[in-house]
Amino acid sequence: MKKKLLVIFIIIFLIVSTYVAVEMLVPAQAGNRNIEIEVPKGATFKQAVQILYNQKLIRDKNIFLLMGRLTGADKKIRAGYYSITGSLSPLNIFKMLKSGQIIEYEITVLEGDSLREIAEKLSGKGIINIEDFIRLSSDEDFLSSYNIEAPTFEGYLFPDTYKIPKGMDPEDAIGMMINRMREKISAKLYARASELGLSEREVVTLASIIEKEAVTDEERPHISAVYHNRLKKGIRLQADPTCIYGVKSSGEKITAKDLQRKTPYNTYIINGLPPGPIASPGIKSIIAALYPSKVPYIYFVSNNDGTHQFSVTAKEHLAAVKSYRAKKSRYTSGENKEGTEEGKERNGL
Repeated sequence: MKKKLLVIFIIIFLIVSTYVAVEMLVPAQAGNRNIEIEVPKGATFKQAVQILYNQKLIRDKNIFLLMGRLTGADKKIRAGYYSITGSLSPLNIFKMLKSGQIIEYEITVLEGDSLREIAEKLSGKGIINIEDFIRLSSDEDFLSSYNIEAPTFEGYLFPDTYKIPKGMDPEDAIGMMINRMREKISAKLYARASELGLSEREVVTLASIIEKEAVTDEERPHISAVYHNRLKKGIRLQADPTCIYGVKSSGEKITAKDLQRKTPYNTYIINGLPPGPIASPGIKSIIAALYPSKVPYIYFVSNNDGTHQFSVTAKEHLAAVKSYRAKKSRYTSGENKEGTEEGKERNGL
């Protein structure tokens, strides 16, 4: 009798095992048809399994639910879009759910990126269109929700690589970038800003100008020192990138006319810092804004090789400008040199 029961048990075990193996290892659909399923926010594991069943991606819900309980996968399910091909077995689909392998878009914000450049990247992935992004950038309620005291969130989207889940609310995606900036600026850096009497907006604004001016890391503190010294002396910053903000791409040539253009950001026209950042500064520029070199420099001009010549007096600066123009003329002979550094010469930089 015992032998008969044992045999029956073994047969049942084999039948059940075979059934489970077939159900979990054999794809429910033939072919390679790609299907995207969405697990909504707040959905339970059971609800996610029902979605799979409705899409005919699994045949037996109970096996899935049992595996969820045995592995603990039923306690938490990641919301988002899952990309599943018909050739995937239910077991692989289960692993995908358990690991939260949702569709994500990789977005990289570079140091010095402008709002427009970031908008184009997000729009290219279908996260938010450019018009809606620009509109949101100056939305007072949105800015207030993140305690941003600037005209837009320009400069507050920290340079980094982000993985943004498909279907994520655009406001949450942008909020992720703002929060990343606040994570990177440590309590020590905020304390330093307070010591200097600078608000978060002023620090990020100054850092954004440094970001657009600096080419080498070594020069960031020196460039910062020039602007700090000018602010202390009440001299206009006369930072070239500010005169074309919102008017031209930073890659375009700056002319004498640009330096005279009346905008709230043109530091050739306004006193002090502009009302907000002009680009997204990286942490090196933020640190430079808070820790300028202890040097008396008031001026700097390009060496035409990515570095700059720093000067204390106008006489020294004019000599440096003359040297710059001589170097440049070797490469641009015959061209109309109505550019940046000549503008600086005329305006006292």
